[in-house]
Amino acid sequence: MSNDPAFATIPELALAYRDGRTSPVDAVERYLSRIETLDVRLGAFQAIYADEAREAAAGAHATIRSGHRIGPFHGIPFALKDIVDVEGRITSAGHAGWRTRVSPVTATIARRLIAAGGVLLGKTKTVEVAMGGWGTNQRMGTPHNPWDMRVARTPGGSSSGSGVAVAAGLAAAAVGTDTGGSVRLPAAWCGITGLKITEGRLPTDGIVPLSHTLDTPGPMVRGVEGALLMYQAMAGVHPTDSERDWRAGSGPFAALRAGVAGLAVGILDEPARAGVAPDILALYDEAVASLRRLGAVCEPFQAPLSFEQMRDGTGVIIGCEGYFHHGAMYDDAQAPVDTDCRPRILLGKSVSARDYIAALRRRREDQLRFAAAMDGIAVLLSPTVATAAVPLGEVDQSGTPAGFTRAANYLGLCALATPMGLTPDGLPGSLQITARANDEAMAIRVGAAYERVAPDIGHPEI
Repeated sequence: MSNDPAFATIPELALAYRDGRTSPVDAVERYLSRIETLDVRLGAFQAIYADEAREAAAGAHATIRSGHRIGPFHGIPFALKDIVDVEGRITSAGHAGWRTRVSPVTATIARRLIAAGGVLLGKTKTVEVAMGGWGTNQRMGTPHNPWDMRVARTPGGSSSGSGVAVAAGLAAAAVGTDTGGSVRLPAAWCGITGLKITEGRLPTDGIVPLSHTLDTPGPMVRGVEGALLMYQAMAGVHPTDSERDWRAGSGPFAALRAGVAGLAVGILDEPARAGVAPDILALYDEAVASLRRLGAVCEPFQAPLSFEQMRDGTGVIIGCEGYFHHGAMYDDAQAPVDTDCRPRILLGKSVSARDYIAALRRRREDQLRFAAAMDGIAVLLSPTVATAAVPLGEVDQSGTPAGFTRAANYLGLCALATPMGLTPDGLPGSLQITARANDEAMAIRVGAAYERVAPDIGHPEI
């Protein structure tokens, strides 16, 4: 286990519970103590369920101690992004006007995590209605990126609080949602691992929608193996099945040790490299070199369309569907909305039905073209974000940091974001590993192989 138990991975906690070296009660008390001490400065949580978490942890501890441990997620303290419903709890979706919006149901993914034995610590902050990649929220508060406690920097969005909570050791894991990069962007800037699941593989009921076409929930954790364990719980895999395969290294867990020797890997060509900051590009080039040393065959990938085209195509769909779901609120000049989010939502108002349908049809055509271009290639590698975390005072709210991440959403693919080292300023860089639709196992395979040789970035000193 990590020298500081607050930064233990899901597998480390699961093994420690199984062996009796620690308990869910100890883990929950540790996280609640850190939340009480640190979250005043970090602002990761929207709501904390301390009493209920303690009760659930005591139950998990008693069950595990009596020999009835149900699986690897049993007793794991986790948080939910505050757009995921839990019956009887408030889900604000980062909107000040919804501070008292009580959820009538519990989202399927939340029910599955709890059924797998997870202990819910609370809800984490989000960009308003999940509409933004920087992680800012004017009215409900912007979480502080823990990698720089002197300068307020972008935590990444929209799952900002989830990224900060895991990075700062306030939770072992958290749920994010990804429409254009909202799991991977905060994972990147906060120095953790985030898995963007293939569109449609996880249910979205009980999650406040932004784009019903693109929205995808996903795990935000420390380490690739933990991402797979949490994904299994979110997917509703029976805990005993996950336990069996995890112990045996079989099923999806076989990917963790498969290595990359002989795999064809696409890397950025010169035009795609042009907009990447030098410090991130240096980390990226070393990550590629590491995979080459492991036997991967890395060659520049000639994409049939640019990252910019995919970014813009995704933006049209998000804007139109975001306006469909939330336009009335943003049309109301008196509504207490985030004025940085308003123009993003209102973009959809200016797009005709004809252009929206054309964008959806073009997306399908582009997906087919891209799939053909990827024939024979296992994964594509890029930085997750082109820069390290940006000081909040330098953020251009009219732009987006999702230049690399939106491609996976546009193409309906899966992608893993994992740390690839620190810049000279001590800020995390992140490697994005994009695989074909429904091939999360390949993204996990490459990510696990890379993780074994990647620089250990440790954790923020807070």
